[in-house]
Amino acid sequence: MKYLQDYMENKQRELFNKTNAFYAFNMEQFNEQKKEGITYVNLKGGLLCDKRYVKTLIDGIDAIYKDSIAQDLADHGKERVISRELSNHECYYAWDIEPCVSKLQDYPITRQEIAKVFAKNIEKNQDY
Repeated sequence: MKYLQDYMENKQRELFNKTNAFYAFNMEQFNEQKKEGITYVNLKGGLLCDKRYVKTLIDGIDAIYKDSIAQDLADHGKERVISRELSNHECYYAWDIEPCVSKLQDYPITRQEIAKVFAKNIEKNQDY
């Protein structure tokens, strides 16, 4: 089963190439990746971008994120996405759906839908 990042990866790589964006967490990494004649803007979290393309990058990342969520839901459906995240965040072991609720906050999925899937699957996901 694919994860959200799987849907985003190639599109994001293409966008980064188009906007001369990259991650660097120290000067050595920056110097290895920078291109001469480009002024970079630090967008926080180590993300650097060609000053000319900051808006393109920000808008592109947002669009890729939203499109990837839609594709994830189209490919798997709400219940499978919820089940994947409940398992991935070990919600059944902790008896706590909050990590899943947090992870899916940008999906058109409600807390009630997550709780319903949790309740439906709790017995088969418990190791006694």
